[in-house]
Amino acid sequence: MNLIEIDHALRKLRLSGMADVLETRLRHAQTEKLAPIDLISTLVSDELLRRQDRLSGRRIKAARFRDADRSLDTFDFEFNKKMNRALIYELATARFVAQREDVLLLGPPGTGKSHLAQAIGRAAIQQGHRVIYREAHVLIEEIADAGLDGTRKEYLADMAAVPLLIVDDLGMRKLPHTAAEDLLELVMRRYERASTILTSNRPVEDWGKLLGDTAAVTALLDRLLHHAHVLKCGPRSWRTKVQPDLRHEVAAG
Repeated sequence: MNLIEIDHALRKLRLSGMADVLETRLRHAQTEKLAPIDLISTLVSDELLRRQDRLSGRRIKAARFRDADRSLDTFDFEFNKKMNRALIYELATARFVAQREDVLLLGPPGTGKSHLAQAIGRAAIQQGHRVIYREAHVLIEEIADAGLDGTRKEYLADMAAVPLLIVDDLGMRKLPHTAAEDLLELVMRRYERASTILTSNRPVEDWGKLLGDTAAVTALLDRLLHHAHVLKCGPRSWRTKVQPDLRHEVAAG
């Protein structure tokens, strides 16, 4: 077989990662006088890397992040220097997912909770975990819709099975009176079986009033906090920083 035929054969076998770099790798092997086993090892590594990148891309899309480009590399730790940077990087290893632990990110609006939650979610995907992201009001709406069309049981089973569920912005919007019970049921299904990240701009002592069901919230927090990492974000808000900066630029212009 010549090079063109080998390329076609590799693509037919769905080994495009090898096919895309075959000619380059062959030239490198000739220049460096690589042993055949080293050339094969390199080509196999190329294929595995391509497949991992494709899987990660599909999982990022399936997660439905609000801001899919969020990462720790783009997070300014200097803005709120007292944030627990060590804990954030530990969470980015996704060991908490393997250990079925939960995470609460708490703090005022604009302090980076959503950014960090999505960045940790992306990192978990890179570590091989499946992730689902939902804003709190969207999650509650989906549960309600599933109840109306008769698929609530199946929907909750699917959401309970995902290794990492991110529930973002609890407290940003008014939720229906059933929200506390819906969240409790989902958390109970996931308790010690899968990991949940929950972000909120309200302290946990306000959740009973926020959701209108103190008993359900108490039971929910009892499970969430049992194996939880709690990160307090802030206190400074990015939005209050950006707005004065913009006003200054306008005045200077």
